[in-house]
Amino acid sequence: MSQYLAHYPEQVRTQVAALLEAGTLGNVLARRYQAQHDIRSDKALFDYTMALKNRYLKRSEPLSKVCFDDKISLRQQALGLHTAISRVQGNKLKAKREIRIASMLKQVPEPLLRMVVVHELAHLKERDHNKAFYQLCCHMEGDYHQLEFDLRLLLTAIDAGQSPF
Repeated sequence: MSQYLAHYPEQVRTQVAALLEAGTLGNVLARRYQAQHDIRSDKALFDYTMALKNRYLKRSEPLSKVCFDDKISLRQQALGLHTAISRVQGNKLKAKREIRIASMLKQVPEPLLRMVVVHELAHLKERDHNKAFYQLCCHMEGDYHQLEFDLRLLLTAIDAGQSPF
C-alpha cells in the first residue's frame, strides 16, 4: 500500500487498494477534478501565492521568492518547501522568505495546487504541524483536509501508473 496513506484508517486503505487493483483510482480523481490549472511559470505562481497571502496573511513576513522547483523529490514526501535565509548586510540582519513548490504540481488541478500553497503559507505563521497550523490551513482553505487526502490519492495513483492528468 502507498506510503502516502500510511496514517489513514485500515478501512480507507482497503478501499484505495480495491480501486488500485481495479485500475480505477485515476478515473475517480479525474471525475472529481476536471482540469489542470494554467499556472506554469514562476511569475504566475508568485502572483497566485501573493494573492492568497494578501487575502489571509497580510501581516505576515514578506515573501521574496515563490517558484516551482525541479529538485523537490516526492521520495522525501515533500511537495513544497519554505525557507528563511538570513544574511548580514552592513550592520543589519536581513531575512528572506522563500516558498518552493514541486514542479510536478504544474500538472495537477488548481485546488490541489492551492492546498500545497496554503500549507506553505501557513508556515509563515506556524512553523510546526500543530493544531494552530491546521486551523490556519482550514481558515485559508475550507476543504483543506479533503484536498490533502485527494492529493495523497493522486500521488498513490501516479506511483501505480494510474495518473489521470
